[in-house]
Amino acid sequence: PFYVAGPGSPTDFIEKVKVMSGGRLQIQHFAAGELIPALEGFDAVSKGTIEMNAANSYFWSGKTFAAQYFTAVPFGLNFQGMTAWLYHGGGLKLWEEVYAPFNLVPIPAGSTGIQMTGWFRKPIEKVEDFKGLKMRIPGLAGKVYAALGVDVKLLPAGEIFPALERGVIDVAEFVGPYQDRRLGLHKAAKYYYTTGWHETSTITEFIVNRKAWDSLPNDLKEIVRAAAAQAHVVSHTWAEATNADALDDLVKNQGVIAAPLPASVVAKLREVTNQVLADATKDPLVKKVHDSFMTFKAMHDKWAGISEAVYQNQIRG
Repeated sequence: PFYVAGPGSPTDFIEKVKVMSGGRLQIQHFAAGELIPALEGFDAVSKGTIEMNAANSYFWSGKTFAAQYFTAVPFGLNFQGMTAWLYHGGGLKLWEEVYAPFNLVPIPAGSTGIQMTGWFRKPIEKVEDFKGLKMRIPGLAGKVYAALGVDVKLLPAGEIFPALERGVIDVAEFVGPYQDRRLGLHKAAKYYYTTGWHETSTITEFIVNRKAWDSLPNDLKEIVRAAAAQAHVVSHTWAEATNADALDDLVKNQGVIAAPLPASVVAKLREVTNQVLADATKDPLVKKVHDSFMTFKAMHDKWAGISEAVYQNQIRG
């Protein structure tokens, strides 16, 4: 996941579960690569090799493209909207349906909030500038960039900085200012494109082996759900509290050039995103999830347009 220690992190969640259960349920944490290779958690939990994994569902879009929708959809919902869809708009029920054939129980367990577009060695002035770039980026955004001529790479967090530093990749997308600074990405690239069109609110998941989950009594299941819901909110607010200061430091003290992508580039990214989604929804299950997401988004956008948008444009000042 995007971090494993700190407010709302997996280790924080584990401690909360221990305290809330009076020690009846204790979860042992292992970092990526200790028990299983990074990015193999889905299969390991499905087979019962481990009981639980923390990650993001879009890493499993090769198993089922529908998994993409439960992490982030380009040009999609913000944190409030995404959380509302999951808990009150049928999103979590669909997530459970998508994972059921794999013997998995999904639990929302965190959010980075809106991410950044990424770190580039050279500026992007037009869509054609993407062609030939080697980029670390997961999920649906990778398919969008690939359609524009990008050589997409899927790397775990620990491999991103050395790959960018050595020129194995030209572009790196990770999370946001605070986490990106922790990885040292600003030491390998200076052009930092802002507000991530591709991940407008990135959701962290816990996946639990179905047999292991069913073995828990109901009170412990509720404790796990409650601790995960707390992590979901706390991780998001922690990101809000740390990103602004980190971005200020990167720009003022680290020589980073932060800027939005040109409007023409964003327009093309939106166009290609719609094409990729249209192709994906030929699958009935993907279409079911897609239709639910987009129907909820249309409703939520109306409310956001007279609440958050007005706040941002008029009230905040």
